[in-house]
Amino acid sequence: MSEDHYFSADPRVRFERTPVEATVWGHPLRLMSGSGVFAQGRVDIGTSVLFRETEPPGAGRILDLGCGYGVIGLAIAVAAPGATITAVDVNERAVLLANENAAALRVTDRYAAYSPEAVPEASYDEIWSNPPIRIGKQALHELLLTWFARLAPDGRAVLVVGKNLGGDSLQRWLGDQGYPTVRVASAKGFRVLESHRA
Repeated sequence: MSEDHYFSADPRVRFERTPVEATVWGHPLRLMSGSGVFAQGRVDIGTSVLFRETEPPGAGRILDLGCGYGVIGLAIAVAAPGATITAVDVNERAVLLANENAAALRVTDRYAAYSPEAVPEASYDEIWSNPPIRIGKQALHELLLTWFARLAPDGRAVLVVGKNLGGDSLQRWLGDQGYPTVRVASAKGFRVLESHRA
């Protein structure tokens, strides 16, 4: 998988939408994914593990980091009516799809997706993410530190990371950066991690 997959939608690839249906935290979701966007036509295994091993957050300001077509943030929007979700992705098609999906679910009053440079300045009570591990360790570390800096003092981050993609070393590294991190679940080769400010 090339890094470019995460950073841009190849303009040579025809943009085709593909439906995705899932039930998350007891709520049915009907979404559109698309070509050139992560996990086209499905909820990927890591995100499925994240949903199965967690409860939705309550009220608060939530950041969906690396949102793709929006499944994590939109599941939160549907399950947690008191939550306001900001979603961010470098892939322009992902941002488009996420906002279209929010409109279809009628949650645009509480959900908006942006490219990174357009995200309004804010702090977040929680960050949820299936982060783009394959962009490489240095780029991933920079990405996480950039957005974790926006966590509220008593905030938390919830991540799902493949064990064979460095989930355990990422857990240790986050602790070393001042974000003590615990493994809250492990399933199907994935770790669900929860980080807090030191």
